[in-house]
Amino acid sequence: MKADPGLFGPTSVTWQVHSDPMMWVAGVRALYLQALHPRAVRGVVQNSDFRQDAWGRLMRTADFVGTTTYGTTEAAEKAGARVRKIHRLLSATDPATGERYGVDEPGLLLWVHCAEIDSYLHVLRRSGYPLTDAAADRYLAEHRVGARLVGLDPEAVPADRTGMDAYFDKTLPELAAGPEAREVDDFLRRPPVHPLLVPARALLWRRVAHLAYASLPPYAHRLYGRRAPEPATVTRELRAMGTLLRRVPARLRWQLPPRHVLRAMARLGPEARPAPFKVGR
Repeated sequence: MKADPGLFGPTSVTWQVHSDPMMWVAGVRALYLQALHPRAVRGVVQNSDFRQDAWGRLMRTADFVGTTTYGTTEAAEKAGARVRKIHRLLSATDPATGERYGVDEPGLLLWVHCAEIDSYLHVLRRSGYPLTDAAADRYLAEHRVGARLVGLDPEAVPADRTGMDAYFDKTLPELAAGPEAREVDDFLRRPPVHPLLVPARALLWRRVAHLAYASLPPYAHRLYGRRAPEPATVTRELRAMGTLLRRVPARLRWQLPPRHVLRAMARLGPEARPAPFKVGR
């Protein structure tokens, strides 16, 4: 019996790019961007223990992305079902109006999805990952599958760069850096850690958070109220970090939890190994 390639498979753009180490920077950028939608971030702040369990939340997100990218179809569908079930049980309250609403409103799910996928694509391309415009559009189209897993209608999700740009233009008037966004911003800049880990936070995390924030679009910098860094400088810094991280042997990087890439290669064979040169195939 032929092994199950999962929802995307080894020939997809998603399969190649999600193994890149700059995904960590992209993930933090997504958090900064997602926090600018008041209704969406309110659902996180009012229902999440991210202040006490920052690492656990980050790893759960990485595990979900890894499972849906590299896992079997059954594993991906189960992961999506768990997320949908959790979201159905959660709600948030607008402190200004008293309105109570579900965090699984399609508009909120769409914002979270687009902010996440746009961040992955933006950071990887800007840091030097070789993605043509056509490959970038393929990547966005592929992630209509991921959108379905969290409860969205795939037809309502942008399928190319033009659609994604139009979506952000349309959504911009809804964005603001309210108190919840400020809370997330403060947390991402200085996440609480054990006193012994403070030097590591200063050395490693601060650099990741700085680059993630710096790579945000100009309107995000305006909303957060901090001057946008020079774009050429940010691009150089992203490329420098991407070059450095990509020099670490992939097999060594993939040994880190949750090890989805190695499990996929064990299931499908060595030809399933992700690689940038396969994007154009």
